[in-house]
Amino acid sequence: MLPGSRHRLRIVRDVLDELLTVWRAGGTAGVATVVRTIKSAPRPPGATMVVSPGGAVAGSVSGGCVEAAVYELANDVVANGRPELHRYGISDDDAFAVGLTCGGIIDIFAEPVSRNTFPQLQTIADDIAGQRPTAIATVIAHPDPAWLGRRLVVGRDTVDGSLGSERADDAIADDARGLLAAGRTAVLSYGPDGQRQEAGMEVFVASHAPRPRMLIFGAIDFASALARQGAFLGYRVTVCDARPVFATSARFPDADEVIVDWPDRYLTAQAGLGAIDSRTAICVLTHDPKFDVPALEVALRLPEVDYIGVMGSRRTHDDRMNRLREVGLTDVELSRLASPIGLDLGARTPEETAVSIAAEIIARRWGGGGRPLTEVNGRIHHH
Repeated sequence: MLPGSRHRLRIVRDVLDELLTVWRAGGTAGVATVVRTIKSAPRPPGATMVVSPGGAVAGSVSGGCVEAAVYELANDVVANGRPELHRYGISDDDAFAVGLTCGGIIDIFAEPVSRNTFPQLQTIADDIAGQRPTAIATVIAHPDPAWLGRRLVVGRDTVDGSLGSERADDAIADDARGLLAAGRTAVLSYGPDGQRQEAGMEVFVASHAPRPRMLIFGAIDFASALARQGAFLGYRVTVCDARPVFATSARFPDADEVIVDWPDRYLTAQAGLGAIDSRTAICVLTHDPKFDVPALEVALRLPEVDYIGVMGSRRTHDDRMNRLREVGLTDVELSRLASPIGLDLGARTPEETAVSIAAEIIARRWGGGGRPLTEVNGRIHHH
């Protein structure tokens, strides 16, 4: 996202160039991937380490806790040609031995990657670069060791590869598409031949979806700061304003695109193209009813949007809510609106305000309460 999907895509890009260099040269790299985390963990599922034939390392699976042990594991699987699933947790004898000092547990799947073992790698790299969604389903546990490392590459309408049986291929391709649509990465369990509701085979599905979108309406100084924050979080940022004198690329260098159009018209067109989904964040900063009310009327009627927020004072908020009710929006639809936008951080500057908006987007996505962690018991990371 990180959002999880975004973090995973960035992790892949971190190591993909190094891996492709080895792959194109006909060599074999040791690739270790976090496939499951339990309790606290320093890196999310999908975090990857690549060890090249010369010993160079790209990426990380634990931020340092077990890197040396995973490095050796990656070299071992290249030497013996056999993938391996290994669990790392805190050591009972010494918390600073081979274990996670945070007290969590991570499962690492290590495999040798070459043109022979992973012929689809270049296609996957091209899909990621072209913002085309793709999921990689890899067998990480099975009673028959010959199944380990087998994979399917699943797109919206395509499947490449085989796990070993038509039944398993059909079941896992179907489930992988579901995860891909949601932008999720997960370990799925099946019977040895792909039977649902059974155990014996585990498949790690890594979803690589295009970056989620952040649509910012209103070409003001706060929008520039928010565009910078959105890009930092991995969003594909669009700034839209009907005034060409303000909506210029020079004023918004961190935005992926700057559009001159009426916000409601642009939003309607994007929805019609299917370019807005459940990961999209919409931020209305125009401060002008003739722009923001029509835009919010469209946004709040879209069935699936991750976040809709609008800037304004308490007085502006009350007036805007009345206007939105006048155009027919219901209380249920209005309950989706973050207004006034952002968390209460005491922000004053555009940059501080952008942080408060980003913090609210994160909190809404993961169910965080926005309170200091010192005041909260239980898990730090939300699911």
